Amino acid sequence: MSNIETLIKTLVEKHGKTRNSLMPVLQGIVKEEHFLSEEAMIAVAKELDLSAADVYGTASFYTFLDTVPRGKNIIRICKTISCHMKGKDEIIEALEDVLKIKVGETTHDKKFTLLTANCLGWCHKGPVMLVNDEVFPEINQQKAVEIIEGIAKASK
Repeated sequence: MSNIETLIKTLVEKHGKTRNSLMPVLQGIVKEEHFLSEEAMIAVAKELDLSAADVYGTASFYTFLDTVPRGKNIIRICKTISCHMKGKDEIIEALEDVLKIKVGETTHDKKFTLLTANCLGWCHKGPVMLVNDEVFPEINQQKAVEIIEGIAKASK
């Protein structure tokens, strides 16, 4: 049995074998693997007795369920109008400069992926950056770069 199959069996034991378990199982895979591979989606379909199309349809619908490989640290910048008005474009440019990647790309060392998100639910504290599960409200270019540099140093 592969590592992914073992992980899926563990997640299904934890969350159950019903259709309602699909989201927590997929989220658990993304948390461990940083994306949903085709192999993982097929194994989930078999384990939950669902069609592969149903699993892929769910996975591809939700922004936070990545179906392509991502970096260890996923940076998401909110792109709503309120964050836009408070300088999100300048923050993105600063991060692109320091990471040497564009939005949608992953660094060569696979440590960071830079993405935008439709809404992070912090409009009153924008601009907002999410790194993995940690929210950084009211950031500016300097704060964003300092946060990313701190994460890079901590993971060496």
